[in-house]
Amino acid sequence: MDITFLLNGERVRLHDVAPTVTLLDWLREERGLTGTKEGCNEGDCGACTVMVSDEHDARALNACILFLPQLHGKSVRTVEGVADGDTLHPVQRAMIDHHGSQCGFCTPGFVMSMVAAHANGATDHDVQLAGNLCRCTGYAPIIRAAKAAETAPRPDWLGRDRSLLPSEISSEEAAEKNAKPLDANEAGEQTAFAPGNADELAAIYVAHPDATLVAGATDVGLWVTKQLRDLGPVIFLNRCEDLRAIDVSTDTIRIGAMVDMNRLRLLMENHHPSYAEMIRRYASVQIRHAATIGGNIANGSPIGDNPPALIALGARLHLRKGDARREIPLEEFFLDYGKQDRAPGEFVEAVSIPRQPDQLKCYKLSKRFDQDISAVCGCISVSITDGAVTAARIAFGGMAGIPKRARTAEAALIGSSWDEAAIVAAQEALLADFSPLTDMRASAGYRMEAAKAMLMRYFAEDHGMTTDVLEVRA
Repeated sequence: MDITFLLNGERVRLHDVAPTVTLLDWLREERGLTGTKEGCNEGDCGACTVMVSDEHDARALNACILFLPQLHGKSVRTVEGVADGDTLHPVQRAMIDHHGSQCGFCTPGFVMSMVAAHANGATDHDVQLAGNLCRCTGYAPIIRAAKAAETAPRPDWLGRDRSLLPSEISSEEAAEKNAKPLDANEAGEQTAFAPGNADELAAIYVAHPDATLVAGATDVGLWVTKQLRDLGPVIFLNRCEDLRAIDVSTDTIRIGAMVDMNRLRLLMENHHPSYAEMIRRYASVQIRHAATIGGNIANGSPIGDNPPALIALGARLHLRKGDARREIPLEEFFLDYGKQDRAPGEFVEAVSIPRQPDQLKCYKLSKRFDQDISAVCGCISVSITDGAVTAARIAFGGMAGIPKRARTAEAALIGSSWDEAAIVAAQEALLADFSPLTDMRASAGYRMEAAKAMLMRYFAEDHGMTTDVLEVRA
């Protein structure tokens, strides 16, 4: 597979690149750019953060789980390339002035997250830096440095990168070179495809149903870096721009499978703010820039945070195999642990949510507030008319081998007066809906008590009580 991108302002053209080589390994081993550090090698610590941009935006991403073919047509900046000549980037200077570094191992990653935030004018520094870990300095001087650099001018190279992208990297070259697979026998590498749209993807996937689909690689990347798996044939989806479409109509919100979590968060802020707030705690900025809604659904994780919210909203899943399309209620997609209603060669094309009054509340329980996997994720939507429950949709992650509706609890609520007795009845009904497991994140008993508490919390919030621990004051 041939790819072209900009690296610190210079054009890079790679021929027959192995599809599962990570940007981190390539930078360090082939280019000697060792400022990008290898820490956890799973997208958790942020030491490998780089900035990837195109004509639309700039993003902080984890180089350790970013495969080289995902960079085609992009601009990459590492910590070695953010100074403008002899002039340090404003965040580099601020980190020095505010003593934001001690051992220095994590510092390049912090700098790159701050550079990307600075390029985008983002000043919610606690959010922007939630995916970068430091064990020496503590975060106060780093946050002070980020604040100090807020109003500093953006470097000239940011504009140069964006102006060079269309001229240096031709779409014709991409279409000619990358719609074709490598010859696995001659090249000695994996067969890899990079379709330019959903139609091309559908045709390739039907012909190669054993291929691994790579969207954001936030999960698949770990198969390579941690499990050392051979992915076999690979299909990269990053050039399928039509799968990034969002369509908000009078009745429906349709979200393409390649919409990333940060775009989804911005969308949901206008429709279901509690869902948006949960997404803010979904991993880190770096992961949210890469992770896609289609990938999160298709991997079928029982602890994925999106499915409970989408199920509670009555979402429908749009699947495609070749030219054939079908749609199903999202909750029917998850059959059993590790098993989904998806045929070989079939892929998630979109998910749609019916427009509705916002009655949704999402509760994510995890050991860490930021960037942690849920022990329990509960999403609840209840409709009340004249003091009685007329409709209820309740879904949980972490309570079974799949994301699952609490149908018995819903039935206990519907038709009841909207009072505490109804909630108690629904809490008891959860025992019929779920038999949670005990694992490293939580015991079965704790999970059940947490799920019951989420029902009571929904009731309390609906009656005007403050329940958010971040808002409660002594």
